[in-house]
Amino acid sequence: MSGLTHLERLEAEAIQILRDGVAEAEHPVLLFSGGKDSTVLAHLALEAFYPSRPPMPLLHVDSTWEFREVVWFRKQFAAENQFELVLHHNEEGRALALNPIDHGSIYTTVMRTDALKQALDAGGYDVMFGGARRDEEASRAKERIVSVRNVGHGWDPRKQRPELWSQYNWRRSSGQTLRVYPLSNWTEFDLWAYILLKNIRLCPLYFAAERPVFAREGTLIVIDDEDRARTLGLSISRFEKVRFRSLGCWPVTAAVPSEASELSSIVKETFSSRVSERNGRVSDEGSLENQKRTGYF
Repeated sequence: MSGLTHLERLEAEAIQILRDGVAEAEHPVLLFSGGKDSTVLAHLALEAFYPSRPPMPLLHVDSTWEFREVVWFRKQFAAENQFELVLHHNEEGRALALNPIDHGSIYTTVMRTDALKQALDAGGYDVMFGGARRDEEASRAKERIVSVRNVGHGWDPRKQRPELWSQYNWRRSSGQTLRVYPLSNWTEFDLWAYILLKNIRLCPLYFAAERPVFAREGTLIVIDDEDRARTLGLSISRFEKVRFRSLGCWPVTAAVPSEASELSSIVKETFSSRVSERNGRVSDEGSLENQKRTGYF
């Protein structure tokens, strides 16, 4: 890859991983949340297999507490780029009326982890591509690019396969599946630089706008649904110009005050920030590694 820029090397690496993974898979799938990472990964899949249609569907595990703009964006993105869009909810969890504030880690297990495993089993997917990066969080830094999962989708970081000189082990035994992370070596800065370079359209929540917020313990929670917010004891405190650096379930994802309403200003703001992008994930207070061990992406 001599002569390539830093971003070109990252792009080429990710595209090769996508092509190799699809070649090794019987039923590949790309996990799509509507966030910036999975959006970039989906764009790389379009590049990897152009001019053919993407050879894998987008799978969104919907917690039922997604931002309305995420729901709108996922539908528009899939339609515009000719992706099949597969949605899955954990209906048992929905019947229990679980929410991310009152039920915490139980909610994450049921509506995220268990729901993902249900969706993967229902689709018979054997190679799952995700947009996680090693710089996001400590347990994700332990992941290999090609990460093997056991029959129950469990992950043991002590049994990860070595990956030397970008040589990936795609072998899997009966019942095993592979989680694949083509963006592992990207940083948040790399991601935003690439988005700016390619002018990739993102979910509007990444751009600053006047939004109704509830101020709670130093965080700003955007009230996405007033009726559901009232059931959680949340109400609009004021309107403030805010945006998001990372997207999750709206009652536990904090917004940041910002004037950045276009890509160039977002990149400038991100580069000068000294706070982690996942700092606004109130739901990260528990152990992400424990969730990953049982099947969380």
